[in-house]
Amino acid sequence: MVDLDNVTVESRLNGEVMQHAKVADMIFPIPKLINYISTFTELSPGDVIATGTPGGVGSRRNPQVWMRPGDVCEIEISGIGVLRNPIIGE
Repeated sequence: MVDLDNVTVESRLNGEVMQHAKVADMIFPIPKLINYISTFTELSPGDVIATGTPGGVGSRRNPQVWMRPGDVCEIEISGIGVLRNPIIGE
């Protein structure tokens, strides 16, 4: 089991760190989020709960940073793993 007080969430765009934050600094603790969400939907292993975003979003940077086709966006949760998404055009 992962110690949630020491878990970090990091996003990278093409290998460059865009966001880095500790889960312990979130407004709502993960156990409370799971408890609340479970009151109106059944959660299954592998489900993902989107919790919002830490500081560092591209629209707030100077210059602004936007994902483009061919980019690779990675989200890493320490002690759990990396979700890697290639960006494709519509």
